Amino acid sequence: MRDKRFVASHRGGPLTRKQHYQLIKWAHDCVAHVLLLSAVNLNDQLLDVLAVAKAWENEMATVAEARNASVMAIALANGCSDPVSIAVARAAGHAVATAHMADHSLRAAEYALKAVKASGQSIEKERKWQDERIPAEVKELVLSARYNS
Repeated sequence: MRDKRFVASHRGGPLTRKQHYQLIKWAHDCVAHVLLLSAVNLNDQLLDVLAVAKAWENEMATVAEARNASVMAIALANGCSDPVSIAVARAAGHAVATAHMADHSLRAAEYALKAVKASGQSIEKERKWQDERIPAEVKELVLSARYNS
């Protein structure tokens, strides 16, 4: 069951457009922070995916373009065998999918943490980094959804 607090106002939910943009920016930042953990040959393709997320945040891409970029990222993940690269690609897919459904931002952060864990680094440190970068207007929403789900 989806958290109704993440439903955009144009769909009858409480999430403002500004909050939706803040969530995609945060998701983008979470993935960008772990991107270098993935296989080098994926980085350019995942940067293209993240560029669509950034373009949507700046009202320069459509939801359909974001959805297509998300599908591309998931296909990249499915073509990988390295657990770190799989997690980073899935994180990127969820980050850009935030344009379609805002709660994908939470999955982007979760997959970024999975990438960190698979690389042998501290997920606590990464989670703290993520939490410190949540925009103020959506911080309570994200933290309550993240730690109460």
